[in-house]
Amino acid sequence: MKKLSAQQKFLHKISHKRIDPPAASATTDVTTLVEELFLSYNAGRMREACRLFTSKMLADNVTVGLSLSGALTPAGIGMSCLVPLIEAGFVDWIISTGANLYHDTHFALGMDMHQSRPGLDDLALREHQVIRIYDIIFDYENLLGTDRFYRQLCRSEPFQKTFSTAEFHYLVGKYLAKREDDQKAKHRSFVAAAYRAGVPIFTSSPGDSSIGMNLAALQLEGSKLQIDPLRDVNQSAGIVWNAKKNKGRSGVFIIGGGSPKNFILQTEPQIQEVLGLDEAGHDYFLQVTDARPDTGGLSGATPQEAMTWGKVDPNQLPDTVTCYVDSTVFLPILTVYSLANHEPRKPKRLMDGMEDLTKALEAGYLKNRKKNRKE
Repeated sequence: MKKLSAQQKFLHKISHKRIDPPAASATTDVTTLVEELFLSYNAGRMREACRLFTSKMLADNVTVGLSLSGALTPAGIGMSCLVPLIEAGFVDWIISTGANLYHDTHFALGMDMHQSRPGLDDLALREHQVIRIYDIIFDYENLLGTDRFYRQLCRSEPFQKTFSTAEFHYLVGKYLAKREDDQKAKHRSFVAAAYRAGVPIFTSSPGDSSIGMNLAALQLEGSKLQIDPLRDVNQSAGIVWNAKKNKGRSGVFIIGGGSPKNFILQTEPQIQEVLGLDEAGHDYFLQVTDARPDTGGLSGATPQEAMTWGKVDPNQLPDTVTCYVDSTVFLPILTVYSLANHEPRKPKRLMDGMEDLTKALEAGYLKNRKKNRKE
């Protein structure tokens, strides 16, 4: 056997595999596509991301949090990807922009969205009461009808109290799920799917969406419905604290960036810095973004930078992947790959035990305060 040189030994040490892909064919499946043809550049990072998610983040002892930003549900991503991931038990809790939840509601209510193309005459669209999101178009009545749905629903007695956003969306999901059942059209709304699976959905900026706008209008009517965002902070931190203190792990799957990204990551500084509890950071970090890190914006911030804030465990940096690719390209690929390569997980149903999770966090904080006062 020929002895390897020092240079060859080093090359083999850092090599994943030799670049020698098979030819693509009409029968190439998604797993083969990812494993054998996604070799380098952003395709290589997509392969690493699919592997990280499926082989490590979907372990039974990992609590998977998903953050959503960008207009995903208008493009059908809720039905095509989020519902299957939730129903397979691959997502345990979610932070989303309110816009994604609002547009998700259109589908539960049986409203249509249409594919079109960019570059349409927007003045003509306005004159015909057609709304455009890049190459998606829909009737203005979708907005008016969805507004009416939320106002009518939230005037009802069950909504006349104070909620966290997770509690509010869970109750909304109950009614959307019933609407789907009545229409015999399940699997259209990811908010309804989250309700059925006990998956909490938080919104980091509850006033920054059409849902929040309609709730604000109800407040002018004298509604007792209130959203308490501070309850969100403690409930989301309680989810992560519970996962880690029971010798489990926490994984974050970040689609885009913005406020949902910060909210899902700030759970660790809340636990460590503010509450003073012993923790090291999230264990797994998977991000899909088109934002650059050099502009200083959070959307492009790397896991290495997040580590300096205590958001990511420094010992787990090898288990972090950032893909610079459009999330509407990545999510369908990851969804099919993970469903093909991992058995469904038993849902953790975190909403069922949300009160206990928050109480456990509170107990740890009060114990820590008492200890520090003695010192």
